Amino acid sequence: MDRVCWPYFDPEYENLNLRINPPRVSIDNATCRDCTLVKVDSMNKPGILLEVVQVLTDLDLIISKAYISSDGGWFMDVFHVTDQQGNKVTDDRTFEHIENALGPKGHMMTNGVKAWTGKRVGVHSLGDHTAIELIGWDRPGLLSEISAILTNLHCNVVAAEVWTHNMHVACVLYVNDDTTGRAVEDPIRLSAMEEQLKNILRGREDDGKAARTSFSIGFTHMDRRLHQMMFAARDYEDGGVTEEKDNASAFRPVITVDRCEDKGYSMVNVRCKDRPKLLFDIVCTLTDMQYVVFHASISSSGPYALQEYYIRHMDGCTLDTEGEKQRVIKCLEAAIQRRVSEGLSFELCARDRVGLLSEVTRILRENGLTVTRAGVTTVGEKAMNVFYVRDASGNPVDMKTIDALRKEVGHTMMLNVKKVPTGSAETPESSGWGKTGFFFGSLFERFLA
Repeated sequence: MDRVCWPYFDPEYENLNLRINPPRVSIDNATCRDCTLVKVDSMNKPGILLEVVQVLTDLDLIISKAYISSDGGWFMDVFHVTDQQGNKVTDDRTFEHIENALGPKGHMMTNGVKAWTGKRVGVHSLGDHTAIELIGWDRPGLLSEISAILTNLHCNVVAAEVWTHNMHVACVLYVNDDTTGRAVEDPIRLSAMEEQLKNILRGREDDGKAARTSFSIGFTHMDRRLHQMMFAARDYEDGGVTEEKDNASAFRPVITVDRCEDKGYSMVNVRCKDRPKLLFDIVCTLTDMQYVVFHASISSSGPYALQEYYIRHMDGCTLDTEGEKQRVIKCLEAAIQRRVSEGLSFELCARDRVGLLSEVTRILRENGLTVTRAGVTTVGEKAMNVFYVRDASGNPVDMKTIDALRKEVGHTMMLNVKKVPTGSAETPESSGWGKTGFFFGSLFERFLA
């Protein structure tokens, strides 16, 4: 047999362009009076725009304007950002994280961007936690049932994110064993957990396939994973239109797709109510639908956002058929509305303990409230939970219900109730949570003492 000889390729050659032209990050606080400019220049690659937007979004920065260009081999972005209060960014740790994540030290072009703490969906066992993904049909009290099952299986929920849209629910939960504080690794126990969760997710007898429970594989940004799960469940289709969607129709985004003849692009225009993380949600959806953004212009005008994208499919084709255009419009509309919440937000702080999430969601259910979105975070021994709720019957939540809730939870935890502005998409960060702080500040510290 003849000996086959393969040519030798130096593995360092693949990174040659990166070493010659490393990414450059510039943070400018002098040019603009009311915002900070973040400029990123780098070699181009698929998904690079999403990675940059992800870093800025995870730092809870508000992007008011952006100019994006990645035609050819070079990627150039300029972002106008502020903090949650609308002020310039002055925190040195924020600057350091941006430069480390997007600059040469982050090895952005080869290893991918590292997400801000608490923003990644983990593998089957990620350190001390097991990550669980759930997707199924939504119904009142479902989150209460999910958390009750985990409590009965002696699992503590240390972090979770729950989205509902168009009668679908998607959630990612981090749990650990209540006795060891470590990830749940027993295959028999995991199998029982998966089967019990799948049973309660089967909300429609005619479509049991809609219910899925899995233990995450690989590393994916949590918000991106939730978008992917909802997209896979086809929540953008009209089959699940409900009164909730009809009520929000006045705030439905206006999205158009046109052909840019002279440059060979498809031009996507989006006009909708502005909110935090809007740019991330749109870019995430376009990326996961296999579209490449070559140019974009992002701006805010009063309460509205105006966004324009010049895109092509990864194979170089534009959106030529009416069916493909309508699919993009529906998917972007769904991505924008998944975070929109109406009604009330309940913000709770308490000592973390096994069964806390089960107890809180049970109280909400018994008071006739349904959870439309939720965020659960644990920092040390302190649990911070945010629930966006509305009356299960569709009526406004009355003060008697709120007073009953205050009396029931007031002895063991701090409760803050806020009305969510109609059609808004308030996030846990914008509602008052900090990365490690609490909206109750020193009052909460004295309460726990």
